[in-house]
Amino acid sequence: MSSVVQNDKNRLPCRAGLAGRPGGPGRRAALRASLAALAVAALVSGCDRPGTPVAPAPGQQRLQAPPARALDSYATRLKVSAAARTAAARRWGLSQAPLLPPPPPAVKPRIHARPGFEVDHQEEWDLPPVFTTVPTKDKILFLTIDDGAEKDPAFLRMMNDLKVPYTAFLSDYLVKDDYGYFRKAQSLGNTLNNHTLHHPYLPGLSYDEQRHEICDMQDIMLKQFGKRPQLLRPPYGNYNQDTLRAAKSCGIKYAPIWNEEVYVDHWEFREDDKRLRPGDIVLTHFRGRGEWDGTMADDMRRFLNYATAKGYAVARLEDYL
Repeated sequence: MSSVVQNDKNRLPCRAGLAGRPGGPGRRAALRASLAALAVAALVSGCDRPGTPVAPAPGQQRLQAPPARALDSYATRLKVSAAARTAAARRWGLSQAPLLPPPPPAVKPRIHARPGFEVDHQEEWDLPPVFTTVPTKDKILFLTIDDGAEKDPAFLRMMNDLKVPYTAFLSDYLVKDDYGYFRKAQSLGNTLNNHTLHHPYLPGLSYDEQRHEICDMQDIMLKQFGKRPQLLRPPYGNYNQDTLRAAKSCGIKYAPIWNEEVYVDHWEFREDDKRLRPGDIVLTHFRGRGEWDGTMADDMRRFLNYATAKGYAVARLEDYL
């Protein structure tokens, strides 16, 4: 691409010289000075050998091809990605491809306990907040999946093909027969969190019993999956002050529950108006035909078709905490 140069009308010819009569030393010195000045002016104005690149005028920048190629490459990748998602949606029987969520916020929202879901000394003791919705104006939902009873390989393929993230809350008595299944889910970018050892009704237990259920599960999560989670979902969404005190004592920072629950054949809503809200947390379970009239892929079709039709994308919960 040619460089941008100034208007050619005022440029000196490249072979321009100074006509003059021979004279004495003073005239010759003046002639030499004039020639030198002309040479400098020629260089500044761009007069040199044909084909030599000309420097841009002050304030101008050379146009570079690589950024244009980079933009073209990025646009091409977006088109390929969109095409792949559309093909995956068709393959898995969805009405349309799931929407892409916006980038996670640079500044995470401040999470408080949902009004009415606090316990005594909630703020004073800095106990993990129980919440059902993340503060955001974006039309996003957070998919969470509990327990771990069903270990369907097709579900892993489906969610990976569609690039839909989810957060799993695991109970050890249901996952210990196949930790590898959940390590595979983790390797695909999904996050694993604490749902206690045996899925008990926690408020019916003493503080020490609750601490055993939560903190011993933290140790298993570290051993099997490489880290102690910061999220606990109390089984059935039931908890008391001892639950949150015990959870905090072993590294739990948040106790998300849910605002909607999706089954293979229907949705259930916490709010009376039965509407989705930006930042809502959605619950489903690792279940299959043994307990449902359908598979986890069927469950995800119901979830994704409804969410997408309402204009919602699925984001990763941990990206907002």
